Amino acid sequence: MNKSKNGAVLRYNRWGYIFLIPFMVVFIIFQLIPLISTIYNSFFEHYFKNGLTEIGPKFIGFANYGTLFSKDLPKYFGNTMVMWIIGFIPQILVSLLLAAWFSDPSLRLKGQQFFKTVIYMPNLIMASAFSMLFFALFADTGPINSMLVKMGVFQTEYSFLSHVGSARGLVGFMNFVMWFGNTTILLLAGMLGIDTSLYEAAEVDGATSTQVFFRITLPLLRPILVYVLITSLIGGLQMFDVPQILTNGAGNPNRQVMTLIMYLNKHLYSKNYGMGGALSVTLFILTLILSLLVFQFQKPKK
Repeated sequence: MNKSKNGAVLRYNRWGYIFLIPFMVVFIIFQLIPLISTIYNSFFEHYFKNGLTEIGPKFIGFANYGTLFSKDLPKYFGNTMVMWIIGFIPQILVSLLLAAWFSDPSLRLKGQQFFKTVIYMPNLIMASAFSMLFFALFADTGPINSMLVKMGVFQTEYSFLSHVGSARGLVGFMNFVMWFGNTTILLLAGMLGIDTSLYEAAEVDGATSTQVFFRITLPLLRPILVYVLITSLIGGLQMFDVPQILTNGAGNPNRQVMTLIMYLNKHLYSKNYGMGGALSVTLFILTLILSLLVFQFQKPKK
């Protein structure tokens, strides 16, 4: 009896492995092989001089990594993190506030479905379209400058994209506008999943709304907050289209808006496969380290 039962279980489990085959094939072809190839290329000097003459491939060990860390990598990593922080901090604060409002039954907000749809809509717009819109709005002769001059804020047109602070601020603000709706929906789903009896018990004990939020809501939202932080961090490290379009790929002023992916794009565009591979591997390691740090800091204290 047991043998026949075990045989049926094995035959049943076999279908699970069969259904995994398409995923494994796609993973090996489009992810694992390119990853191994990238790591392999990172140890070689291989580029095209003037786009015509092929140099290499010549094995040079870790020389590409040494060149990266001794030149512009720390600067571009700093640029990327600064612009991500500028966008993420208001994003998480506004999303927490909106999610708390929408999930609070005592407020009885009207038109919630409409407002949820509106705040999520920017997430559906392509980043390139957003970038072109902001490029036109904040141009030297754009409507924002015209309005500010007429209001007397500026005497002459202010070049937003020629100053480090305003250029970085625009990139961070655009990332905030595009993603705060998605973050709000995620946090709202987490808040609605919290057992209402906990709030009722806190109300009976005389807890204030602030105490309820920090002692009940936030601790129970920890898994979703970790997910939001990690996905946002990975997206920040992959920041490309917004600064690329706003600065026409130059990362100006003074390359202070140049991100890691823009830097990688320059190497790939010039067919410098060795440096491109080294930068890709470095990005992978940075993402892994930062994600592990987030998990470590978010562990509940025993």
